[in-house]
Amino acid sequence: MTGQPLTAIGFDADDTLWQNEQFFRLTEKRFAELLADHGAHDIIAKHLLEAERRNLAIYGFGIKGFTLSMIETAIEVTAGQAPASVIQEILLAGREMLHHPVETLPQVPETLERLAGQYRLILITKGDLFDQERKLAQSGLGDFFHAIEIVSGKNPETYGRIFARHGDGPLSAMMVGNSLKSDILPALKAGSWGVFVPHDLTWVLEHDEEPVDDPRFRKLTTIGELPELIGKL
Repeated sequence: MTGQPLTAIGFDADDTLWQNEQFFRLTEKRFAELLADHGAHDIIAKHLLEAERRNLAIYGFGIKGFTLSMIETAIEVTAGQAPASVIQEILLAGREMLHHPVETLPQVPETLERLAGQYRLILITKGDLFDQERKLAQSGLGDFFHAIEIVSGKNPETYGRIFARHGDGPLSAMMVGNSLKSDILPALKAGSWGVFVPHDLTWVLEHDEEPVDDPRFRKLTTIGELPELIGKL
């Protein structure tokens, strides 16, 4: 590896270490079916996405904000006539999401185990504090991490601060995740390596252009390829 040696690796959580977006998609389908008399699935989904986009700065990321956005959308598309039974179903759907078992993605435990003895591993995730703590506990992955950081948002300053606190600074760190917008681009801007591991269901608001010309950008097919990639840097 040229330059400063790698000493710390940050990992995103949702859809990098365990499944997440698929449960949002299933709930969105259920939500659209509840409102089928007021529009086709794609129309309801479009209204919901607009509500989520508006509400990110207010509610942040996670299931609770998603649930509130569904309620707002139901009121909007029914012109304020959404029955209490629909609101009740939305609340039930959100509650079920908060209790859904964690499904760890393939090759994740083995990869973390291989790397944990060589580098300081840091979980860097955004979203609701209680829900992220629940998922980490259920995943059984907590012991692999030197530090856990649950943040309200991810930007270059966030990565610079975390990698300085738990490592030797961003130049000696790497961020691994499925979101170009949140995991990769701001980590690269902070001076870290950025390793993109795509997930088929990454939320549309996390999409961005791949920074293919950045010398510290890498893309993998699976997280299991990470140790070999690091060995080649």
